[in-house]
Amino acid sequence: MDIHFKGLLIGIATFLIIGLFHPVVVKAEYYWGTKSWWLFLLMGIAGLIAALLIADIFWSALCGVFAFSSFWSIKEIFEQEERVKKGWFPRNPKKKE
Repeated sequence: MDIHFKGLLIGIATFLIIGLFHPVVVKAEYYWGTKSWWLFLLMGIAGLIAALLIADIFWSALCGVFAFSSFWSIKEIFEQEERVKKGWFPRNPKKKE
């Protein structure tokens, strides 16, 4: 019986990538506000192109997960702004409103 670990590794990496994006979104909103949405768009497009061009299914899948986590972060950056307004997260006192 052969055991294949690629699926398990993709699952673990997906969990880590998604988990990494939460603090990135919080920090991006804190320092740059919603103006940072275009950075997530560029990262998503780059990940999408990489996913389409990489032949190896493992790395292509991880690039796809990265791409769509970046796209999802565009939505999250605006929701993070609302969470800050509600007082759930700290407001950056140095940031101009």
